[in-house]
Amino acid sequence: MDHGLWTKTTTMSFFNKLFSREKKESLDQGLQKTKDSFLTKIGRAIAGKSSVDTEVLDNLEEALVSADVGVDTTVQIINRIEQRVSKDKYLGTSELNKILQEEIAALLVEAPDSGFRDFDVPADKKPYVIMVVGVNGVGKTTTIGKLAYNFKKAGKTVLLGAADTFRAAAVDQLTIWSDRVGVPIVKQQMGSDPGAVAFDTVQSGAARNVDVIIIDTAGRLHNKVYLMEELSKIKRVMKKVLPEAPHEVLLVLDGSTGQNALEQARQFTAATEVTALAITKLDGTAKGGVVLAIANQFKIPVKYIGIGEKMEDLQVFNKTEFVDSLFSIND
Repeated sequence: MDHGLWTKTTTMSFFNKLFSREKKESLDQGLQKTKDSFLTKIGRAIAGKSSVDTEVLDNLEEALVSADVGVDTTVQIINRIEQRVSKDKYLGTSELNKILQEEIAALLVEAPDSGFRDFDVPADKKPYVIMVVGVNGVGKTTTIGKLAYNFKKAGKTVLLGAADTFRAAAVDQLTIWSDRVGVPIVKQQMGSDPGAVAFDTVQSGAARNVDVIIIDTAGRLHNKVYLMEELSKIKRVMKKVLPEAPHEVLLVLDGSTGQNALEQARQFTAATEVTALAITKLDGTAKGGVVLAIANQFKIPVKYIGIGEKMEDLQVFNKTEFVDSLFSIND
């Protein structure tokens, strides 16, 4: 056996495991507030009870709704638990936690999946064009910056497009991120036609043979008809350069707003075709249960979650690890 190859493979395996462990620890830490709140509310729901009765189910339902899991998703979970406890003997808190974890995991498994496990893009779609949408203040520009960083770290070449030309701050912020990450940006003066910026960005990206193009768009929702027209126009001008573009329309939602994030998702998905979701600011809130509601209620995969300030704290959403972090008990 080639000892050099064995050493290299073993070293890579070690660092991959180390990186995976660090990612999981970051996820655990980022979801700490949600987990503490979630487990506390579940504990109160079954306090002093030795079996699951109507009162326990009512309390559990209230706990899930107050954890921003959402009414529709909560009803599905409660129904699943009712079916389980009707045939499985319930013994204590740990058993209900286990059942609840299993049913939430099952619900997430049934939700759409992005199919991505890392910051990668299909090899046959180059450049891979991502159009980012979302209201102002949800962390859209920061998410774009972190995406650029992680794609670059994964060995991809990246180009940013500042098509949110209605706010001078948006262009300035994206420029700061392009400098910070070390990726080029295409921009024009404030008030310029967003479609023209998108056209120039895709044209430039195709000419440079970059791997990933990420285009920012205006975050206004006060007029859905106008928003739909604007986003449709941006898509049309992209297609003049690259007929398949955009390959992905990523909606960024602020997880700390709880049910408000659900409402934003409803409005944006009604205004334009959204193909993937990113849920940010989960580290500063106890409302991370909204991820379960969004993943369950929309036929759109949750692709990324933001769990901290660091650039590595934008993670590709892993359903299994998310549920594990939500229920893990610290020793």
